[in-house]
Amino acid sequence: MSAGGRYPRTRLRRTRRNAALRSLLRETQLSPAQLIWPLFVREGKDSVEPIKAMPGQHRLSVDRLAAAAHDAMALGIGAVCLFPVISAAHKDAAGSEATNPDGLVPQAVRTLKEATPELLVITDVALDPYTSHGQDGLVDAAGSVCNDPTVAALCHQALCHARAGADIVAPSDMMDGRIAAIRDALEGEGFQDTLILSYAAKYASAYYGPFRDAIGSSAALGGADKRSYQLDPGNLDEAVRECRLDLEEGADIIMIKPGMPYLDVVQRVKQELRAPLFAYQVSGEYAMHVAAAERGMIDREAALMESLLCLRRAGADAVISYFALEAAALLTP
Repeated sequence: MSAGGRYPRTRLRRTRRNAALRSLLRETQLSPAQLIWPLFVREGKDSVEPIKAMPGQHRLSVDRLAAAAHDAMALGIGAVCLFPVISAAHKDAAGSEATNPDGLVPQAVRTLKEATPELLVITDVALDPYTSHGQDGLVDAAGSVCNDPTVAALCHQALCHARAGADIVAPSDMMDGRIAAIRDALEGEGFQDTLILSYAAKYASAYYGPFRDAIGSSAALGGADKRSYQLDPGNLDEAVRECRLDLEEGADIIMIKPGMPYLDVVQRVKQELRAPLFAYQVSGEYAMHVAAAERGMIDREAALMESLLCLRRAGADAVISYFALEAAALLTP
């Protein structure tokens, strides 16, 4: 019993009794400016192709990107991330199309920067959309992914994107040493202001399936996996080491992927390293939310907003999410 004989003197429910108080005292805030919208870009013209594995998401031809960018900016979203859908005719074992200056991603970057110069354009730096085998790197005769030759190819790809006008290049391959090499390559060509968003802790996760279907790498990958270079789901200390190394090598921002199944990783990395950190709410997370909502098992709007807020609460400065446009609309009065 508290002093004065009254109990309880401290009533924490006082601060929760109405919406105004809850909003005023909320420790973690979510705004459209903290959301990044992933866009799938495909070959062709005037094309908006639904993605079966990700209901509500589409593969857009380059000429449809400007409209999407304007929609994002109108809702307060300041950044998009591009993922290419490459036809089989343009894939080979070396992922040669990744460095084509007139390829799909450079075209998309130039289109977006011309239409919306103030919108930040992030590009994925990895070979898996371009390789006939579906791996993120170059493979040897035994099928093993070769680290150093892959890093050299990634440097060329990052430069290709920077020359097109990308604001941020985002290596998602998990090769050792690629951040230092890409930073040196960018600096060597005068792109000292191009940011590197490193997928520093990208786990070998089962939650990527819908994405691989969306970009067409699932069939190419077949029964192979990416466990020799992506992080083991049981490891946390290793994730911190990876993030620290990438920051030391010149990364401006680090990424944790996936998001919600790895909230402990997001929290620990943020607390220990105190660096700009993004989380990726991946395709499997999106698909599960949508499927549950379609079956009436959860409230779609409430669940998607809660999921994004939880990623922010864990320590993410921004979240890449397929819900970005929908969430931004809900956050906009």
